[in-house]
Amino acid sequence: MRLFVALLPPRPVRDELARALAPHREHWPQLRWADPDNWHLTLAFLGEVAEELLPALQARLARAASRYEPMTLAFAGAGAFPSARRARVFWAGLRGGETPHGGGASHRGGGPYGGAPHGGETPHGSAGPHGGRPGIVRLADSVGAAARREGIAVDERRFRPHLTLARTKIRGDVDLRPLVGALEPFTGSAWEADTVHLMRSHLGGRVRYETVERWPLVARASRGQG
Repeated sequence: MRLFVALLPPRPVRDELARALAPHREHWPQLRWADPDNWHLTLAFLGEVAEELLPALQARLARAASRYEPMTLAFAGAGAFPSARRARVFWAGLRGGETPHGGGASHRGGGPYGGAPHGGETPHGSAGPHGGRPGIVRLADSVGAAARREGIAVDERRFRPHLTLARTKIRGDVDLRPLVGALEPFTGSAWEADTVHLMRSHLGGRVRYETVERWPLVARASRGQG
């Protein structure tokens, strides 16, 4: 089964971002837009996982999630991979990501994870109190490490929190600088990420995602995280 670990933004937050995108979609026929019902923040992509590994994987992911508190996030700004000028993926940026006791940035302050100015090629997080890494980055590292302990190959590139909104339909790159610029001022409402989801992808004519298991972020501040 094809699996990934993710945070799922609530419906009102998705609707708010979808409304901001609506005036722009028809002007970009080169893009294949993701269904807002499928929007998610990937923490770790696991790829094809043998079913017999699932019980042990779930136990490790449960332990990883139990070490973290809920965190406040907000979508803010936009960007593209590998760059806005030569784009293949268009994404929304993120602000926040610290737990309530972690001294994270307000959703209207600091830099968005996805918000490098004027093109936004490199999502990044504002510094947190744990070695300069925001809580969402540490959480992603933990779930990735949990999967690797079960022999699952997880991408070891630096985690860049973002929400994928669209991919190019055509071969080659698309200049998305006008679209990135139009969405750069956007800052959405804050929301609480309090649950980690293990998701299964069903590919085909219409992509569908299914929650296999979920775990609350329940750590108390006194326990610490990592």
